[in-house]
Amino acid sequence: MTEELARKGSEAGLTEAGAPALLRAMFDAAVAAADPMQVLPAALPARPAGRVIVVGAGKAAARMAEAVESVWGPCEGLVITRYGYNRPTRGIEVVEASHPTPGPEAVIATRRILELLEGAGPADFVLGLISGGGSALLCAPGTGISLADKQDLTRALLASGAPIDQINTVRKHLSAVKGGQLAAAAHPARMLTLMISDVPGDDPAFIASGPTVGDFSTPAEAIALLAAYEIPVPPPVLMQLGLGSGVLRPGDPRLSLADTRIVAAPAQSLAAAAEVARAAGCEVQILGDALEGEARDQGASQAREALWQASRRSAEAPPLVLLSGGECTVSLGGNSPPAPVGAPLSSSPAPVGGPNAEFLLAALIVLEGAPGIHALACDTDGVDGGAEVAGALIGPEVWARALTARICPEDALRRHDAHGLFAQLGAQVVTGPTLTNVNDFRAFLILPPAR
Repeated sequence: MTEELARKGSEAGLTEAGAPALLRAMFDAAVAAADPMQVLPAALPARPAGRVIVVGAGKAAARMAEAVESVWGPCEGLVITRYGYNRPTRGIEVVEASHPTPGPEAVIATRRILELLEGAGPADFVLGLISGGGSALLCAPGTGISLADKQDLTRALLASGAPIDQINTVRKHLSAVKGGQLAAAAHPARMLTLMISDVPGDDPAFIASGPTVGDFSTPAEAIALLAAYEIPVPPPVLMQLGLGSGVLRPGDPRLSLADTRIVAAPAQSLAAAAEVARAAGCEVQILGDALEGEARDQGASQAREALWQASRRSAEAPPLVLLSGGECTVSLGGNSPPAPVGAPLSSSPAPVGGPNAEFLLAALIVLEGAPGIHALACDTDGVDGGAEVAGALIGPEVWARALTARICPEDALRRHDAHGLFAQLGAQVVTGPTLTNVNDFRAFLILPPAR
């Protein structure tokens, strides 16, 4: 697959006209490198004798279940995935549920998973399939906490701009299944959990809020985080956090038979993209696979780096690709810059943002149509923020189209309407469900100056 994408990228040519195709080939290679059908079979042991139960949750969960059954044959079990991410399975049941805000369908399916595990004994084997999105999809509110309370808190946390590790610290202390509690439910059966990482640093404790991994955080830390981001806390939630939570500490005996392994992570996808770029004759610099922060700040910073790199390259130098991964955030508070006086407003009827689109919009504003610099920023799951769009792709022609149409990028950034702007300019990248998720993918392609 990577070889084919490398060929396509090379055929695109290292010109202004070929740059978008090369960037898209790199992104497609990054997604393909995290396809569960490619990475999961090699991670599976031989099918254990006796009863095997497969459970899991996440945007890649159905594809992971499909991959398991391609090796082991039909299995007993249930996994929960996002609406639109279903796959054909032969024995494992797939339930679709809402994301990123948990819904009643996720609560019912999670209860059924726990019921499946109730009968697991020492002779049985449980296989966990966990990927990004599992925090919302594997949902069992803690004692005294209503689904409505969890929904309100989830929306507020996602709008706060808090990094994913802090969001998931709060989530796990409000849950009866996160923070090692899924593994505890499977005990005393042996359990192997295979994870696809969508968190910076690839810490299993934060992937889908670590349902099979212990954690040293405390309910007091969760309360402090909610206070730090000025998130209103319903009294039942505050009361429950004050009483404690069921999160397991590392070393808990109930985790002694549970093994957790990561089978795909952002670094692998960046390496696959780099292979495509090098096959096309590019020099590659990987800025990091765990970059976080405000999307607009990261976008502006990387655009300035691209401009600096372009300023020092000769006409004889090969094209340069800057790659990065991680998870940026978008704060919906009052930190947005004002629109320039007299600037025409975006015609988008309602702001639609997303961290990848906002990253790229900030980059577009800094670049101001600089010749020879193109960029792509997309979420590897095919969904960026609240839009069913992976992200966007820019170059000098996108800036020119904005000027011609008298669209104000600064206004769109102020209103968090990056997707609205890119839709108007025809610059969105639409993939549909990719069936995997290793977080954000960003690439700048810097062509040498014309001779």
